[in-house]
Amino acid sequence: MSVNGKDKEPAALREEGNSLFKSCDFQGALSCYTRALKLSDSQPENAILHRNRAACYLKLEDYSKAEADATKALDTDPGDVKARFRRSQALQKLGRLDQAFMDVQRCAQLEPKNKAFQDSLRQLGAQIQQKSLQLSSTDARVQQMFTVLLDSSSPLSDRQKAAQNLVVLSREDAGAEQIFRNDGVRLLQRLLDCKQEEIILSALRTLVGLCTGHQSRTMAIVNELGMERLCAVMGLGGEALSLAACHLLQVMFEALTEGMKKDVRGKEEAILPEPSRELRSMLRHLVEVLTAAEVSGAGRDSAINLLVKQVPRKSLRDPNNSLTLWVIDQGLKKILEVGGTVPGVLDGPPITDNTHMSCSVLLSKLYEDLKSDKERENFSNLCEEHIQYHFTCAGLEGKLRAIQTVSVLLQGPSDVGNRTLELSGIMESVISLCASPDLVHQQVAVEALIHAAGKAKRATFITANGVALLKDLYKKSENDKIRVRALVGLCKLGSAGGTDFSMKQFAEGSTLKLAKQCRKWLCNESLPPSSRRWAIEGLAYLTFDADVKEELAEDRQALQAMFQLAKSEDKTVLFAVGSTLVNCTNSYEVDKPDPQMVELAKYAKQHVPEEHPKDAQPFVEQRLSKLLEAGVVSALVCMVKQESPALTESCKECIARVFLALVQKQEDRGMVVAQGGGKALIPLASEGTEMGKTKAAQALAKIAITSNPEIAFPGERVRQQMCPISSDCLFMCVHGKLVN
Repeated sequence: MSVNGKDKEPAALREEGNSLFKSCDFQGALSCYTRALKLSDSQPENAILHRNRAACYLKLEDYSKAEADATKALDTDPGDVKARFRRSQALQKLGRLDQAFMDVQRCAQLEPKNKAFQDSLRQLGAQIQQKSLQLSSTDARVQQMFTVLLDSSSPLSDRQKAAQNLVVLSREDAGAEQIFRNDGVRLLQRLLDCKQEEIILSALRTLVGLCTGHQSRTMAIVNELGMERLCAVMGLGGEALSLAACHLLQVMFEALTEGMKKDVRGKEEAILPEPSRELRSMLRHLVEVLTAAEVSGAGRDSAINLLVKQVPRKSLRDPNNSLTLWVIDQGLKKILEVGGTVPGVLDGPPITDNTHMSCSVLLSKLYEDLKSDKERENFSNLCEEHIQYHFTCAGLEGKLRAIQTVSVLLQGPSDVGNRTLELSGIMESVISLCASPDLVHQQVAVEALIHAAGKAKRATFITANGVALLKDLYKKSENDKIRVRALVGLCKLGSAGGTDFSMKQFAEGSTLKLAKQCRKWLCNESLPPSSRRWAIEGLAYLTFDADVKEELAEDRQALQAMFQLAKSEDKTVLFAVGSTLVNCTNSYEVDKPDPQMVELAKYAKQHVPEEHPKDAQPFVEQRLSKLLEAGVVSALVCMVKQESPALTESCKECIARVFLALVQKQEDRGMVVAQGGGKALIPLASEGTEMGKTKAAQALAKIAITSNPEIAFPGERVRQQMCPISSDCLFMCVHGKLVN
């Protein structure tokens, strides 16, 4: 491709694209045609460019874009036989055989002696006939399944087998359409109302097949089944049912929202009504589920997870945050109500160990999606009003609820949490309740104290007022839950200086003693996971200290215990594990100060941050080797696979940073790939923070240039899956900057 391509005229770029296409450089040709389109203001010229670009997309197997470009060419010139034939080829690959046949039939009418058109007509005719026979055969199979399921006298094993067969059929286009047209939704509705979990699961999975990628069927199913029934199934006690219903609702959301982005909605060519009414109905019911007493804790977590995924904008460039504003208006108080629930003490909906963290993530996502200071101020005011109401109006139980809500906010939108912490009496009540004889009261207060120590000024205040209390709780409490939380509070306060070697809150050696105790708790398998994960929280703070990093890297038993918890069902531990590993691998960002500014600061007797000697590169490389030997890669792979709000974008960024640190040395990349690290990096390169995606892309590039892609990314289409690597990263690959 020409270096000066940007200076060329559209016609010259088109000719260059034609040459590249003939030499089979389809990506280069595509780039030329695209640049020419940006420069051209001639409709006939644009039609030719769209037609040529459609040919590139066909070669690159991007059939949707090929169909779209061919259609644009035909809009300008309906008699363009090449464009029509290319659209026919794209439609055939997309499975829209009837439309493909109509296009190629028109081509044959315009050029009856063209052998390619005649061959395509015969091929499409045979495919349409085969599809018709398949539909007829599938119809008989569907009817047979329905007969068995409707017959209550049929053996249970036969009904279960029929239900499973429906699931298999629904995964085929023909089968899904036949189930839908044979009154299948009504039957599936009856199956959802039965009391047999296995059959309900099959019904939910069949509905997933019907809804996947098909907006019109999804809209009909939402209206016919009703969100009340689907939410009721999601709220049942069984976790398997809850997850299956959550997955169905996720598929429904995707089918509806993806359809709204297209000019033609659904797989068929019919223009359908906007699905916004169905989307609002689904969101309204999910918000109502949050505080419904009859919904299980797992069902409530699933509802929060769906809101996290579906409400905030996918990109801040999208100006429409109306869904977020609607949820804040209709559901913020409900989210705070769930977040403020203290199990076993206050009346409230059933929750799980993950619910408070899920609420924090949802609140953070909503707050981050706000566009103006006015919207953020309204959010903060609503939170403050809710907390003040409970703190002042409902006695001790109200104060507990208010403090628990503050804890949830401090873990989520921390700016709002810090504002609520400043409300009159809140901090004093936290300190007071830490000395309460009631264990639950103590636990709520100590957790709030831990989360309150997030900022330097707050940490200094608590160091002056709460350290003695936390030490007393740790030494004298007979309850392990209180002791481990008090230990984490001390760890957090002891790490307030961060990586600055010269800024320590506690006396020399204190952080090492705290870290040793954390490792002891972590390795104690007689303790419940909910207590052991707090030990990782403590290490996440203490590993700012390089001495603590070194001791943790040497303690293989502690590392493996941490990795085992990372693979467990306790999702709340993910960020703590990620933060600890980022600290141990020194994969955080470090701003190197200007030497002249350092000298100036010393002269002015200002504080200058100091790096710990054990944060030097040789020590970091040794720690990386020990982490690899202890099994860090398998733990990271399991963390990426977690379907939970706790796997936040920040958490994904931590994982990406650690992966990039692990593949710095060429000889370590084989081990990372062998344990699934290459495949785990692919979603990290396309989802998360911009920094996280960049780090994951760089790690992918390092693996790709030293490993066979078929081994590094098993089961993946390499060309498509490597697309998330940024152009900057590819540039570095080409110039050899990522080889070493």
